Parts: sequence; C-alpha cells; structure tokens
Amino acid sequence: MAKATSKNGKTAIILFSIAGGMVGLAFASVPLYKLFCQVTGYGGTTQVAEGVAVKPSRKTIAIRFDANVNPNLAWSFKPGQREITVNAGVPTKAVYLARNLGPTATTGTSAFNVTPYKAAQYFSKIDCFCFTEQRLTAGEEASMGVQFYVDPEIFDDPNTREIKTITLSYTFFRSPEDKTAKQVKAPAPVTGPSGKIITGKKLKS
Repeated sequence: MAKATSKNGKTAIILFSIAGGMVGLAFASVPLYKLFCQVTGYGGTTQVAEGVAVKPSRKTIAIRFDANVNPNLAWSFKPGQREITVNAGVPTKAVYLARNLGPTATTGTSAFNVTPYKAAQYFSKIDCFCFTEQRLTAGEEASMGVQFYVDPEIFDDPNTREIKTITLSYTFFRSPEDKTAKQVKAPAPVTGPSGKIITGKKLKS
C-alpha cells in the first residue's frame, strides 16, 4: 500500500511539473500564450468566432469594460464606454482609447480576460486588437475596436445563469520586440551659484 501511495505521489509531481512547464512557456511567448489560453480557457479567455452562430435572445446582460497599462509602457489606456447592456446573441461593438504619453514611438501589445471566469466560454469575440502589436508615435492617439457577442446558453447553464454582469478587461504591455523605445531619464540636477541643488523650484533673488 505504501509503495502504491509513493508511486501515485511521484506521478502527481511529474504531471504538475509538466503542466507548470507548459504554463511557463506559454507566458514566455505571446503566440504560445494566445494558443494556450484559447485551448484551455485559462484565466477567463474567451471564445473566438468568425461570425454569430446563435439565435438572438430577448434576454440581456451587462458588459463592463476595464483597462490597465503595465508600468513599462508610457501610455494612457481606457475604455470608450464603462458599461453597456446587450442582448445575448447580438453582435456588439465597443472601443478602447490609447495614447502614447512618452517622448518616442513605442509598440504595445495587449492581453485580456473575462470575469467571472466561468462566463468566458459563452463570450465570443468576432474581432479584437488583442495580441496584435500597436505602434504609436509620441503623443499619438488611437481608437481600438472589439466586436463580440454573448451566447444565450449562458442563461441555461446552472453554473452561469445567475450571472448578471460580465467584465471584459485588457492590459497593455510594452512589446518584447520593441527595440526603439527608450527609457525616459530623469533630468540632470541644476545647481545654483552656491552649489546648492535646485529641485524644481526657482531660486529667490
């Protein structure tokens, strides 16, 4: 009995190690991460559709929009709308707004998820800017669209029929392929006649 328990323990460790390695590889590469999420539904990843394959429903559900930016990317990023109510099965368009706040052109790429996670299997994106490199010059603004629909079966599934609101969240990161972006350096300290450092304040005459 002890041998069997030991064998099962070793098997579990091996399986967890393989799974952990796959997750690590997925996060190390955006294409791999995209494929991994689409196959497994990891982290609230939505379905991908070329068009609407369900009948429209009179039932409605609220969709909230969330936006985040990694500190390494000097952009502002926000949803064009905070919340909308949609009919299940009806394709809907929404926009996100981005602006490069840095002094040089930079390239960003976004990841996304849906919460509650269990709603992701019923949230299908027809068109999206996620996992696509977006390059903005200094001060440039861009409007990025996403088109989606919610499968009416979400109301029939005992595990999801109580859901009233779904949140679609995007996070922009600086692209690993961005070779031209430079870190903004702090200005050199300015000293007065006495040699004292001026920290952004004018010296009194």
